[in-house]
Amino acid sequence: MTKDSSKTTADLYRMVMPDHLCPFGLKSKALLERQGFEVIDHPLRSREETDAFMEDQGVETTPQTFINGERVGGYDDLRVHFGIDPPKEERSDTSYTPVIAIFSVAALLALALSWHQYQTFLTLRAAEWFVSLSMTFLAMQKLQDVEGFSLMFLNYDLLARRWVRYSTLYPFAEAAAGILMTAGALIWLASPIALFIGSVGAVSIAKAVYLEGRSLKCACVGGGSSVPLGFVSMTESLMMVLMGIWMPLKMLLL
Repeated sequence: MTKDSSKTTADLYRMVMPDHLCPFGLKSKALLERQGFEVIDHPLRSREETDAFMEDQGVETTPQTFINGERVGGYDDLRVHFGIDPPKEERSDTSYTPVIAIFSVAALLALALSWHQYQTFLTLRAAEWFVSLSMTFLAMQKLQDVEGFSLMFLNYDLLARRWVRYSTLYPFAEAAAGILMTAGALIWLASPIALFIGSVGAVSIAKAVYLEGRSLKCACVGGGSSVPLGFVSMTESLMMVLMGIWMPLKMLLL
């Protein structure tokens, strides 16, 4: 490996083949440059060259980065090296990132729609849109892998355990209610759906988490979720309950 007394020089070995440009190699190069390193790029242009490099270095993957002749490792190792991520053994197996992204985008869209319709952000309709759009986005996450969602959902939902088919119907029902409430159409249909699935969900979550103290993953953002069952899933259910009550009530009042 190239040795340099300068702390700003790094050697990067990455696959650059006609049919494969390693994305982790590109990310490693960009990260090193952002950190102020001058990158000495060593493209591995064939499978044979890559295999020979890995065998010589005793590694199983590329890219590989060397700083001052010392091997740091791949892209994930670089992120740990620069303090961006904690070491693997210290990482949590839970993440709220998908939920934060969904609620943030739903809130911004609700405000945008309010501005478009009423030339102001602070409207009651914006709050309604926030909830209905959140329901729709959460349903969309579930619909990407209905089977995976249903397997997680069956761990705690009381109705799904008695009627398994409900676990596959749930995301479609949530999407339908969310879309109709966003449009303000067929509230006589959307509200009972939201009220029903929200109520069953809230009772199921309360029993599993707060009464039985079970530690489960939430199916709220689909199968394979790393969001813990509890506050987020309860919030989702209660939002549907409130919308199920409010929307028809508003029609009667107004």
